[in-house]
Amino acid sequence: MQILRQAVLAISAILLTLSASASYAQYPESPVKMIVGFPPGQATDVVARYMAQKFAENLPGSSFIVDNRAGASGILGSRIVAAAVPDGLTLMMGSSATLAVNPALYKDLPYDVLRDFAPISLIAIVPQYLVVNIDLPVKTVKDLVELAKKSPGQINYGSGGSGVTNHLIMELFKQASDTNMTHVPYKGGPAALTDLMAGRISAMFETGPGAIPLIQAGRLRAIAVSSAQRAAATPDIPTVAESGYPGFQAVAWIGLVAPAKTPESVIQTLSKISMSALREKDFAAKLGALGAVPVGNSPSEFRSFIEDELKRWAVAVKLSGAKVD
Repeated sequence: MQILRQAVLAISAILLTLSASASYAQYPESPVKMIVGFPPGQATDVVARYMAQKFAENLPGSSFIVDNRAGASGILGSRIVAAAVPDGLTLMMGSSATLAVNPALYKDLPYDVLRDFAPISLIAIVPQYLVVNIDLPVKTVKDLVELAKKSPGQINYGSGGSGVTNHLIMELFKQASDTNMTHVPYKGGPAALTDLMAGRISAMFETGPGAIPLIQAGRLRAIAVSSAQRAAATPDIPTVAESGYPGFQAVAWIGLVAPAKTPESVIQTLSKISMSALREKDFAAKLGALGAVPVGNSPSEFRSFIEDELKRWAVAVKLSGAKVD
C-alpha cells in the first residue's frame, strides 16, 4: 500500500507539472492590453510600445496592444488596471508619477500601489539635468549653492508645474544643499525652458529629451545630473552626488506592473523577457535616445524599489507643500 500511495503521489506531481507547463506555454491566450496613463508620444508611452514589441517577439502568436488612458496625472489608467481581472491580460506601464508621487500628492487615490499592483520589472530610469541660464555666473553645483546662499530667495527656479517631478527634485536638492530658492511653476516643461533661456528664471531640473539638445546647442548650461551615476549620453556632466552631496539621487522612472494576484508564472515570464530585452544594445540605444537608462530587475527587487521611492517622494511632496485634493 505504501508503494502504491507513493506511486500515486508521484504521478499526481507529474500531472500538475505538465498542467502548469501547458498553462505557461499558452500564455497569453488572448490579446494583452498594456495601459499607459499618458498621451501617445510621451516617454512612458514610447517605452511601452518598445516593450509590447519585445513581448510579442518572445511569445509567439501573442498580441500586446498599448492602450492610452490619459487623465488625472495617470490616475485614470492606474485605476483601470487596479480593478482589472488578474489574468495577465491587462498590464500597466507605470511611472514614478503614477506609482510613487501620486500617493503623496493626492489625498484620496482610488488605488493602493503596494496592495493593488504586482510589480514585474523596473524598465528604465530617466535622469534629470540641473541646468542654468548661460549668463548666470554659475558653472558648478558649488557655484549655484554659494550664489543661492548669498541671496536667499532671490534665485528663481522653474518647473513644469507644482508637484511634478522636476519641481520635487529641486525641493530635495534645496534640502540637501540647505538653500532657499523661489519656485516658479509653469504649464509644462517647454514653457519653463523658454523662460530659462530668456533669463526670466535662473535654474531648473529637466529630463534629457528636453535638456540635452539645448545643452548641446549652447543655449543652456548643465551643471549636474540627478542620477546616482553619470548618464551615458553625457559622460562629462557630473552627478549631484559627486558634486558635494553624497547619496543624492532623484530620478523619474518607468516600470511594468500588473493587477495584484496575477499568476506568478505570468509575472516571472514577463520579468525575464523584460530583463533580456533591456540587455540588447539596439534596445538600450532606443532608450538612450529618450534620455533613459535601461534597468531590468526581478519582481521582488522592483517592489523594494517602489517601497523606497514612495518614501523618497513623500518627503519631496511634504517639502514642496504641493497637494491636490
